[in-house]
Amino acid sequence: MRPDGAMDFSRRYRGAVIGLGGVARAAHLPGFAASPARERLDIVVTVDGSPAATPVDGIPLVRHRDALRLMQRETGPLDFIDICTPTASHLELTLWALEQGYHVLCEKPVALTRAEAERIAAAARAADRVVFPCHQYRYNPAWRALRAALDSGAIGRWHLAEFHVHRLAADAGAARTPKPWRGLAAESRGGVLLDHGSHLIYSLLDVAGPPAALRSWLGRLRHSEYDVEDTAHLLLEYPERLALLFLTWAGGHRENLIRFVGERGSVEWRGGMLTVTGDGRESHTDFSAQLDKAAYAGWFAQLFGDFAAALDAGERERPLADIAGVAAVLEDAYETAGAPAGA
Repeated sequence: MRPDGAMDFSRRYRGAVIGLGGVARAAHLPGFAASPARERLDIVVTVDGSPAATPVDGIPLVRHRDALRLMQRETGPLDFIDICTPTASHLELTLWALEQGYHVLCEKPVALTRAEAERIAAAARAADRVVFPCHQYRYNPAWRALRAALDSGAIGRWHLAEFHVHRLAADAGAARTPKPWRGLAAESRGGVLLDHGSHLIYSLLDVAGPPAALRSWLGRLRHSEYDVEDTAHLLLEYPERLALLFLTWAGGHRENLIRFVGERGSVEWRGGMLTVTGDGRESHTDFSAQLDKAAYAGWFAQLFGDFAAALDAGERERPLADIAGVAAVLEDAYETAGAPAGA
């Protein structure tokens, strides 16, 4: 805030990345270096206790978060923490960061239950800090085009939504260990529903809101070495609408499909192609280049730009509601399947 009371949109914020796994190295750190994030956010230190961790792009590396307090005496205060660690540490690190007076960016999912989301919200309000989830699929150009088609009324009122994700296995990440951390409950707290499913859940909530009812099935079909689900099937019911989410790490090939069916046509995103059919017309747009993994840093850069804007405005409630909405669906999905979230 400037002395005249106006927002200072030129302020730069200093941050630390905690966890130097694949998502930090391939997406977060390149995202901070890309526009619009690079004009607003500086990563001045990284934290990773693994002996194998090495510095990235010359940014100092410390081995424990307690070292951040000592570092700030020499380099100046930190404004935020970016949490890029496995899911099991998200709640504890978020609460710790708020206790230290930091704003928080956190990889998804931030919370798995309503109670966890409420703990985070209470801590954020008490500290007067922002907690912002990394829901980067909102910045995916194909999803944005799909939403634009829905919002324009191109297919009329939609009544059926289908989300399908097929993978052969859980993402091995940067470690490439025999058992990926995403398949181990002690690190992931859940399987494919938490990993890919979180993205689908907030995407659906953006266009449909919270469901009136939810049914689910979770299980292991192929990967007996995992102790979490490798397949999830959710039915989310709305007044005169139905959404189906199917996710699996037990597929025979890699596939992504999102389809909305409406009273006048359909919009379908399959692979890299977006097809809109309505009123006897059909259009095709190829997003293959924009969906390549090399483009992911650009999605994060836009998300980080919005994070900086939230810090400028002190916008706390909208991201907290975002976290709570995803947590509620996750909690209900695990409970209706007989496997409480995070158990």
